[in-house]
Amino acid sequence: MTFRVTILGSSSASPTPRRNPAAHALNVHEQFFLIDCGEGTQQRLMRAGINPQKINAIFISHLHGDHVYGLFGLISTLGLQGRRTPLTVYAPRPFDEILACHLRYFDSQLPYEVIWQEVETRKHRLLYENKVLEVYSIPLRHRVPAAGFLFREKEPPLNILKEAIEQYGLGIADCAAAKRGEDLLLADGRTIPNESITYRPYRGRSYAYLSDTLYSPKAAGLVQGVDLLYHEATFADSDKALARQTGHSTARQAATAALKAGAGRLLIGHFSSRYKDETVLVEEARKLFPQTEAAEEGKSYEIPLLKTKR
Repeated sequence: MTFRVTILGSSSASPTPRRNPAAHALNVHEQFFLIDCGEGTQQRLMRAGINPQKINAIFISHLHGDHVYGLFGLISTLGLQGRRTPLTVYAPRPFDEILACHLRYFDSQLPYEVIWQEVETRKHRLLYENKVLEVYSIPLRHRVPAAGFLFREKEPPLNILKEAIEQYGLGIADCAAAKRGEDLLLADGRTIPNESITYRPYRGRSYAYLSDTLYSPKAAGLVQGVDLLYHEATFADSDKALARQTGHSTARQAATAALKAGAGRLLIGHFSSRYKDETVLVEEARKLFPQTEAAEEGKSYEIPLLKTKR
């Protein structure tokens, strides 16, 4: 059961020969979600071997060009390729106005529907849900309304311990009740707690995307315990005044957020083009949070399945 993020773009506003504007692709149980869509994203999807037609939904953090310019070309290409399934885009206002303008002048006869769902950037709320996944908005602190996203895998259904079936002679009805979380009532009047006869086969995994933002203790708290945290690190700590002025974070601040969140791992990105080598940013973050990596374009980061102890 896959839970994997692929980095498609990791630069800040100015792309470089090595780095492209922001975009991530998340694969959860072979369902694909696009997070931000900087210029050229559709080409990088193809290079990564991800079929754009498989995208279930798109999440846009804010309406700066380096996070959204690639979306309109992608919308057109999906139409040219014959998409019929509606595509939902989660984005802050006034994306509805921008989308309407694009559709009016460039894609007035798309063979599929583009549906806009508003992201209220000051609220932490459930945006999307299906059988295996929940997606929450995370309020961020940027120069324009912005939100991050928390992708949380739902807990799997309870399994029955094989030894419990034999020990208590469980029938089909007993097993069905136990899987619903009910305690077991025996014929002799004894009650067996549900946790004694069931187990979760694995724990749900999670991924958080926090870009672009000033350091926000509130945002870090809202992604508490996240397995993999992506946090922007546009600047080094020596440029923290510029970071504050432009509504961004330093690598040290990204590490501080990971510590506060109790994250398992930290990916930093959204690097300013002034840094020819991101090593200085990684080393700065690792002083506080050793499990830090620089987001590498084209690379996929797997969140492994951790089976629970029985």
